[in-house]
Amino acid sequence: MTPFKELISYEEALERIRKSIKPIDRTESVSIENALDRVLAKEIVANMSVPPFDRAAMDGYAVKAKETFGASSFKPKTLKLTEILHAGASSNIVLGKGECVQVATGSPIPEGADAVVMVEFTERNGNDVKILKPVYPRANISPKGEDIEEGKVVIKVGEQLFPARIGALAALGTEKVEVYEKPRIAVVPTGTEIKEVGSSLKEGQIYDVNSYTLSSIINKNGAVPIKCKAVPDTTDELRNATKTLLKHDMIVFSGGSSVGERDLLMSVIQEFGTVVFHGIQVKPGKPTLFALVAGKPICGMPGYPTSCLLNAYLLLVPAIRQMATLPPKIEKTMKARLAKRVVSSTGRKQFLTVKIKRNLAYPVFKQSGAITSMTEADGYIVLPINVDVVERNQEVTVFLFD
Repeated sequence: MTPFKELISYEEALERIRKSIKPIDRTESVSIENALDRVLAKEIVANMSVPPFDRAAMDGYAVKAKETFGASSFKPKTLKLTEILHAGASSNIVLGKGECVQVATGSPIPEGADAVVMVEFTERNGNDVKILKPVYPRANISPKGEDIEEGKVVIKVGEQLFPARIGALAALGTEKVEVYEKPRIAVVPTGTEIKEVGSSLKEGQIYDVNSYTLSSIINKNGAVPIKCKAVPDTTDELRNATKTLLKHDMIVFSGGSSVGERDLLMSVIQEFGTVVFHGIQVKPGKPTLFALVAGKPICGMPGYPTSCLLNAYLLLVPAIRQMATLPPKIEKTMKARLAKRVVSSTGRKQFLTVKIKRNLAYPVFKQSGAITSMTEADGYIVLPINVDVVERNQEVTVFLFD
């Protein structure tokens, strides 16, 4: 067993990851039904105006505005109703002098009309419509191109397609869009004791927890997890797995990065590539490994579920999102009072999981191997590297899990 050669700060680890990750430039065409949260690879230029015609913004009557001037409930103006238009209908009628057309919200404005009188300011008797209030030209009309102008860039390259943008694509009649492919990330548990969920356990064996938590995080952050079978902790097996899985965009090993086991993974990686860092001044997650092999990122995550999952939030998520051309994740935070005194150890930045009850933060961290340290947590607090005690009732910032 060899000791960690260098422990770097959490901030330095993030910076080295940032410099090492290259965004995926492969693209694919997808239907807008399947485009939610994807990243646009080719800008969308409006090929038409939205709306494509002048339309009524209110239910009422399309009129010539000047023919309503002076109208009031005491002295209404009377116009002749010539047609009724519903939304989606079309008409070749040309509005003549003294005439009006009944329109619904969204109806096209007939030629010759330049305003809409709201229905509540009218009285109808057969085909006679009394106007009780004047309107100015263009009143209650949504003009052609009010929403989107033809020729305008609607969505830029690199922008994420959230629901409103999907709606804009539909409004333009766009069926498919060019997006960046999602990174494919191999998730590899290591150790002969790891068994697939659903199989029977023998003494000394445990179910594969990390592959499922990691795959969930990968999937949620714009990439495709490729869940692999557990690899025994031997040099040959790790070497073969690494060679085989380099066809993917990233490989994430869980386990095999601590002293002893980590020597095997380190030696394999050093055969093919470069170790970017191994060992971070954090708790939990000190033995986290990051390397490059044939230009592909390799992450060695701690085997303990809490350490693995928390480090995935802190280090893997930024790497995935950069590779997927997604913006950095916006942290959701809240202020709370610490419910009990916490003793930390100086020399490492500590991430402590907490549960929130009535604006009090209760530490729930048990040990790195306890998944309930995460399942019971609403978020985590950060204990700086030079702080050994945080007193009860002290205000802390809680970083919330989503």
